[in-house]
Amino acid sequence: MSAPRRAPGDLLVHLRRARDHADRHYAEPLTLDALAAVAGLSKYHFHRLFTATYGVSPAAHLSRRRVERAQDLLRATNLTVTEVCHAVGFTSLGSFSSRFREVVGESPSEFQRRWAAKGTPYIPGCFVFMWGLAERASEEKPPNQHGS
Repeated sequence: MSAPRRAPGDLLVHLRRARDHADRHYAEPLTLDALAAVAGLSKYHFHRLFTATYGVSPAAHLSRRRVERAQDLLRATNLTVTEVCHAVGFTSLGSFSSRFREVVGESPSEFQRRWAAKGTPYIPGCFVFMWGLAERASEEKPPNQHGS
């Protein structure tokens, strides 16, 4: 039996749900098991269908999304490469740098230097972290039961 070229139409909605989840939660530790659970499929079936449909594995998609977000942060903030690495969900600076170079064609430091030379103003890193913390706190806060 050959591998499917694309997921059947009735499963596309499940794959999209998992892909959208990965896109929204890229900075969190996401596993194949977790993404497959979001899609409601076994991890092996999910991996096969995701790869056939989108042309990349779920891990490669997540890694690419993290690198894209890292590019945004390196361009627009004064965060260090290490801070960016962790902010986008990588746990190893070495794997982040390798993957970044593979996707972008230059190291994160070179990319940041090149953009810094253009002289655009930075968003202070403390604002980036405060915004992220404020966003998470509002999501975790239980609704007010007494209307005050």
